[in-house]
Amino acid sequence: MRWIIDGMNVIGTRPDAWWKDRDGAMRRLVIALESWAASEGEEVTVVFERKPSPPLHSTVVEVRHAPKPKADAADDEIVRLLRADAHPQTIRVVTSDRTLADLAHAAGATVEGARAFRLRIGSV
Repeated sequence: MRWIIDGMNVIGTRPDAWWKDRDGAMRRLVIALESWAASEGEEVTVVFERKPSPPLHSTVVEVRHAPKPKADAADDEIVRLLRADAHPQTIRVVTSDRTLADLAHAAGATVEGARAFRLRIGSV
């Protein structure tokens, strides 16, 4: 299974004051995704609305961001990735955004809710 993660949707599932340090929250999510992907042998891409500062790098997880930061920019990037993929049916999109979920289904991908996924990967 290949996964495309709507990063801020997963981060936002827990009201742990992540909004006070968005870059730190992004970093913690990537670390958790690295651990989970390595242990499960999954291929993971996480998409954020903007570049974190400092930039995040991983040898296990592909970290992407929207070309221009704005509301729903990560959603647009995820849809672009799905439409550009030759086999979207092998991708599971993680999001709690209804519109993105509908677009992912229309592209042929499956969808898992952000809260359920956060439970799957453990605490972040």
